[in-house]
Amino acid sequence: MSMTWHLYVVRTVNGSLYAGIATNVGRRYQEHASGSRKAARFLRANPPKELVFNRRIGSRSLALKVEYRFKRLSKPDKEAIIR
Repeated sequence: MSMTWHLYVVRTVNGSLYAGIATNVGRRYQEHASGSRKAARFLRANPPKELVFNRRIGSRSLALKVEYRFKRLSKPDKEAIIR
């Protein structure tokens, strides 16, 4: 049984964007929002405001590649994808 991975994007309270991958985006967002040790270091320093994007990708390998490409985009390009 293989898991389905998702690319998700969180907007922080200061307007920054954080992208990540997960199999359960709701659970992962709650980990980020709670500020727990499982939260990404960036999101512990810049608290999340809202989940703004969530897309089913498929395999973990493909999700990692998509995340890498997304993170290399300019902020205006990222905003265009989110819209």
